[in-house]
Amino acid sequence: MSVSVQPAEEVVHTLASRQSGIGALASADQSILDAIPAAVYVCAGDGTILRYNRHAAELWGRVPTPGDINDRFSGAFRHHHVDGRRLPHDETPVAAILHSGVPMHGQEIVIERPDGTRRTVLADIEALRDAHGNITGAVNCFRDITARKHAEDDLLRSQQDLEDFFDNGAVGLHLVSSDGTILRANRAELDLLGYAAEDYVGRKIMEFHIDEPVIEDILRRLSAGERLDRYPARLRASDGSIKHVQITSNVHFGEGEFLNTRCFTVDVTKELEAQATLLERSHHAREILDALPAALYTTDSEGRITYFNEAAVEFSGRRPELGNDSWCVTWQLYEPDGTPLPHDECPMAVSLKEGRPVRGAEAIAERPDGTRVPFIPFPTPLRDSSGAVTGAVNMLVDISERKRAEEEQRTLIHELNHRVKNTLATVQAIAAQTLRTTSDPAAFAEKLQGRIQALSSAHDLLTQSRWVGLAIDDLLAAELQPYGDLDSGRFEISGESVVLEPRIAPVLGMVLHELATNAAKYGALSVLPGKVQLGWSVSDGKTPRLRLRWREVGGPPVATPRVPGFGTRIIESSITRDLRGKVTFDFAPGGLDCQMEFPLT
Repeated sequence: MSVSVQPAEEVVHTLASRQSGIGALASADQSILDAIPAAVYVCAGDGTILRYNRHAAELWGRVPTPGDINDRFSGAFRHHHVDGRRLPHDETPVAAILHSGVPMHGQEIVIERPDGTRRTVLADIEALRDAHGNITGAVNCFRDITARKHAEDDLLRSQQDLEDFFDNGAVGLHLVSSDGTILRANRAELDLLGYAAEDYVGRKIMEFHIDEPVIEDILRRLSAGERLDRYPARLRASDGSIKHVQITSNVHFGEGEFLNTRCFTVDVTKELEAQATLLERSHHAREILDALPAALYTTDSEGRITYFNEAAVEFSGRRPELGNDSWCVTWQLYEPDGTPLPHDECPMAVSLKEGRPVRGAEAIAERPDGTRVPFIPFPTPLRDSSGAVTGAVNMLVDISERKRAEEEQRTLIHELNHRVKNTLATVQAIAAQTLRTTSDPAAFAEKLQGRIQALSSAHDLLTQSRWVGLAIDDLLAAELQPYGDLDSGRFEISGESVVLEPRIAPVLGMVLHELATNAAKYGALSVLPGKVQLGWSVSDGKTPRLRLRWREVGGPPVATPRVPGFGTRIIESSITRDLRGKVTFDFAPGGLDCQMEFPLT
């Protein structure tokens, strides 16, 4: 049984004509109003809203109280003209109809919801009258056409792009009528010959050809429906010079009648590259498709593959058999969760069987060698002039990189969570130890800030490298810079280039901070000409190890402390526990000599 759908304006007219007055509409069963496949509301003669259906409330984004005098003419939060200008409630189309009684159909208006979102609607409005013809109210049936308006905007931009392509294309292009009159020419064409538009457009194309038999042959072939490809010709420029060109052209026929030619003109007088460009641009549509980097193929209406490009061969890992393979060029198909997907149920099959484009689907293609490729298909039916489906075209977009990026992002987030927890634990330990060893609040704040800053510096550098590693030179520059430029003579640094893993850099940064802070307060960096000799090397072997030595010279005399300080304990704990290495301290009279060693991986 077929069901006919009544257009919105007919629904409004029916409601307005079948009800003898506003009372009948106001008393209509709510289920009837809600069953209408469009937004509908009824208002009294003063604009007060009496009834509305659920579609209206959904579009308004609010639920007005029927009979509320504060909601008049419409239940929308605000109204706007389609050009964005505000439209007061008492100037809306419903208000106008209540005043004039003249029906209004196909009126576009923009409504704003309380949350600020806007929807464009198409309103059909008629006045309600009593038995004497007096206006007693109005009924408004409106539909959301926001998506259609967006599509119209996209179409307008597309048309503008086509105009821009014609006018600003890099290759000369002109249109010629059946009698040889130049109808239109783009800037490249005019620049090629040096003419102003008014001196070129509207004149006969024969006037600009040096060889009359050539232009006669061109027009004859085009009139016969031939396509010209790189046809050599000579044109006369405005300065009298001769331009050797190659013309590629065909005819636009409308209902069998010659409308105009489309001629691309390429100057080949001086540049051989222009000829190569012309050859590339004059390939047939099939050759252009073959050059596309995206996998592309077409089928007939039964799903039999009729064409595929080389990118499709590379994508599927096989060369399909034209006329025998159906629905998809791939060998095997799977759902994103790995469930087998029969070819006759794939998105291309759905598109052909249902006659609609399929968007937003994902699938996995398996090649004959067993490799799998996640992809997004874009099947679109092809239709003839009568609207019948004659086949379909499909583009397969490899999303392997996106999937890998998503997996890397998940891994990075997991790693970040792990590192944040470790960092917070480290900060907590630093704060607790600093508090236990420092009684003065100001000293406590200074020490804690310095240690957290050392940890933060390493984290900043790792973030800049996307947590893939940190060069030891960069770490030294960040941690030691507060105590003097590395080339100031206060530091003697030597060692090969080493990239530290993300887990090592923050720990070693804390160690260097403690050593540098101690040297600045009590050691070689506290006096002149004291300095620090810092060197390192990497041992060979299955598990490379970093050997690093911090040696202070020229500073005050040093004595072995009776009780290890907090800084010493941090260094020992960081190297032995966090980096699974070892560390020694030699409090020689000439200066502290600290040596450490730990695995790099």
